[in-house]
Amino acid sequence: MDTLEADYVIVGAGSAGCVLAARLSEDPNCRVVVLEAGGPDRNIWIHIPIGYGKTIVNPAVNWMYQTEPEAGVNNRSVFWPRGKVLGGSSSINGLLYVRGQAEDYDHWRQLGNTGWSYDDVLPYFKRSEGRVGSDPDGLHGHDGALTVTDFTDPNPLAQAYVEAAQLAGIPFNPDYNGRYQDGVCWYQTTIRNGRRCSAARAFLHPAMKRKNLRVITNAQAERVLLAGRRAVGVAFRHKGESVTVRAAREVILCGGAINSPQLLMLSGIGPAAHLADCGIEVAHDLPGVGQNLQDHFNIRMVYKATQPLTINDIMMSPRRMAMMGLQYLLTRSGPLTASAGQVGIFTRTRPELATPDVQFHFIGFSADRPAEGLHKFSGFTQHVCQLRPESRGTITLKSSDPLAAPAIHANYLATELDRATMLAGLQLGRRIAEQAPMAAMIESEYLPGAHVQSDADMMNYIREYGATVYHPVGTAKMGQDRMAVVDDQLRLHGIGSLRVADASVMPTLVSGNTNAACIMIGEKCADLIRGQTLARAA
Repeated sequence: MDTLEADYVIVGAGSAGCVLAARLSEDPNCRVVVLEAGGPDRNIWIHIPIGYGKTIVNPAVNWMYQTEPEAGVNNRSVFWPRGKVLGGSSSINGLLYVRGQAEDYDHWRQLGNTGWSYDDVLPYFKRSEGRVGSDPDGLHGHDGALTVTDFTDPNPLAQAYVEAAQLAGIPFNPDYNGRYQDGVCWYQTTIRNGRRCSAARAFLHPAMKRKNLRVITNAQAERVLLAGRRAVGVAFRHKGESVTVRAAREVILCGGAINSPQLLMLSGIGPAAHLADCGIEVAHDLPGVGQNLQDHFNIRMVYKATQPLTINDIMMSPRRMAMMGLQYLLTRSGPLTASAGQVGIFTRTRPELATPDVQFHFIGFSADRPAEGLHKFSGFTQHVCQLRPESRGTITLKSSDPLAAPAIHANYLATELDRATMLAGLQLGRRIAEQAPMAAMIESEYLPGAHVQSDADMMNYIREYGATVYHPVGTAKMGQDRMAVVDDQLRLHGIGSLRVADASVMPTLVSGNTNAACIMIGEKCADLIRGQTLARAA
């Protein structure tokens, strides 16, 4: 397998890469090769929804990245899990289906990216989606490969949280992926018949039956091969051997916001001075590669419950654990189908804002760190994250070794707006918890704790305990300015036959979880390559 031939080479079988491979291989005359650094998605905990609690700390399916220590979070290094397996992060994420706000995509269009307004991208969301549930506004797809279901098994804790949010002035929204996002809601999830519906299960595995699609796992990309100003293939390591795959038409990077800019820089494409410092010959000076990093910063509020209604309680009882397992085996229902949030809230921290700027996740269990297991008390959690941070970070190389993790500088809480928004979100979370339906369920606030009251103390708690909610984007941004990496066709500026299609191309973060948007990007990239366009939404 020293040299392979293909028309299209896709690097990364994550959310966008799986879609792209499936769409391009629909043409039997196209030879498609997909390189995935991780292995097959055979781990049983990938497919049991609540298994994300295990895969999120499993190096067999996870890159296990860490940020560099930063002053904004009290000089801590923050754990950044990313999927290293077929399906990428869609195989280890919290299974929530969130498109974001229409205004997010209209803003991309305002930045000069033709074809990326909400009306332009809505048909691609709908094409991928197989919605199970009501759709009164006709904004969902029902025939797509990605199953999207409503959360349908609320326990008394979750129901109390919905009621408390409404008493705190947040209206109920039956479809936050519909005409507007605002409100408290039951989350929509990528679960099919009680099992995770990852991008690999939805798109890639069915397509792998085609003779013109080859998926190579445990294939570590080392660099994009260039002939002058054109990409002609990819060099990668497989089973200890150096292999080349030639691309007759295009190379498409789908490695995500960390790996795609890393591979570009390893290939000599990026900020010239930085590449020179790493001993890499500069093939193309493109200063925006690895810049513009954005992420949703998140803070937890943990409570001890007055009643044994949490998953913590189940895990402390061998009998209840056995019953939970039996329920799942027999009916594919129950606590093992829990996503990373049963109830969500999208709301404003300031009344003058046009759209929500914070998102809440209510989860019926609690833990300090996933690897340490759940708390040994009846516990549950509400999380809040800022939807549109101003802070910008970077991805840079530590060395020219493709196996070395890059340096991640998230630069959290670098601006006053980001700090004020997180503080206001924490205060709003406490107001929700004080409402009668929720207060009756709370024995005490475990974190931050009753002793944390002043703004200064709450801000220190945010710095000390805040972390990622796993949504890095923006490091190969789409646009026309000097720091843009790709154009609105996702073609790399200055290098032919090379595109990027993943979270890294987002010029700004979408207002919510990023998996749905990455799948949409894969859908749209396929049509850009094929010279097709779905009709805009009416």
